[in-house]
Amino acid sequence: MKILHVVPTYLPAWRHGGPILAVHGLCKALAGRGHEVTVFTTDIHGNGSLDVPLGRPVGIDGVEVRYFPVRSLRRLYWAPELAETARTEVARFDAVHLHSVFLWPTSAAARAAERADIPYVLSPRGMLVPELIRARGRWRKLAWMALAERRTIERAAALHATSALEAEEAAGLGFPLPPVAVVPNGIDPTPWDEDLDALSPPVRAVVEGPPFLLFLGRLSWKKGLDRLIPALAEVSGATLAVAGNDEEALRPDLERLAGDSGRVRFLGPVHGADKAALLHRAAALVLPSRSENFGNVILESWAAGRPVAVTPEVGLAGTVRETGAGIVLERDLGKALADLLADPARLGEMGRRGQDAVRERFGWPAVAREMEEVYARIHA
Repeated sequence: MKILHVVPTYLPAWRHGGPILAVHGLCKALAGRGHEVTVFTTDIHGNGSLDVPLGRPVGIDGVEVRYFPVRSLRRLYWAPELAETARTEVARFDAVHLHSVFLWPTSAAARAAERADIPYVLSPRGMLVPELIRARGRWRKLAWMALAERRTIERAAALHATSALEAEEAAGLGFPLPPVAVVPNGIDPTPWDEDLDALSPPVRAVVEGPPFLLFLGRLSWKKGLDRLIPALAEVSGATLAVAGNDEEALRPDLERLAGDSGRVRFLGPVHGADKAALLHRAAALVLPSRSENFGNVILESWAAGRPVAVTPEVGLAGTVRETGAGIVLERDLGKALADLLADPARLGEMGRRGQDAVRERFGWPAVAREMEEVYARIHA
């Protein structure tokens, strides 16, 4: 099949978080299975722009990527050349897969697909959560929903959710949805050769120090660090390593919340050996999110053989319960984490269960096969 993916940001814009890794992982796996995969995206990278060729194809892991410039209205990712190219070229594809909502490339590509009578799949990527819409830019998002996004959602051939929780949250919008396909994200496990000399000094200090819990992800209000840090007072003998981009300028407030005890280490963004070492050496990964449609970092922790502790609002919470590869933090975060760390044998068994789950259920080839079935249904 010839498949067009449209996503507001794409690698190497790593700072935009897990969805970029998930979209590229899927595209790479589909290309590996013999499909012709094209990505239309923008050149946005945080507050700047990617240093990439614009408008012409760039090959990445068997995927043809075309970047289009955003020169104004950056919050909406307004890229007129992307829309024009979609209008002229979309008819040559068998299916279109749109990633995100409330951003202009999604609506523009949806209209182009409609005009060409090409079916499209819509992946909200955790952005269709009623509570989040109310809490963050409610009126702007509701106006956008009324003007464009409701049409985009209702006319999709399928709505792709990465978890049952995300599907339930989308249903809470209160208007008719297209058929929903639940297909998880996948993972390519990242090995670590245990070379401590290759690590940056701050990460090596954490890895070689006392047992530590790991938070890995963007420093966003929805990630719940403001409720995790106080809970650390109940967890004796352990530190918390916080690794990730500070996109919302939250770090100063979080550092004040942590105080001067030295038990919370802010490491900033980590990649390569630093990231792998933290995942492999953590006592457990903690994801205390208020909303998380999936939780790619959970798969990364499991692939490294380490358990997880997540809140019920995380999309993979049900899988954590089902597999026994971690715990779900219902109320008293501190006590639950203290109990978890008190039993090293339990931690090891949970980590092994996580590795089994990754191997059996979350490899990208298996996920790509599931998505192929979605494309085949809408193309029939």
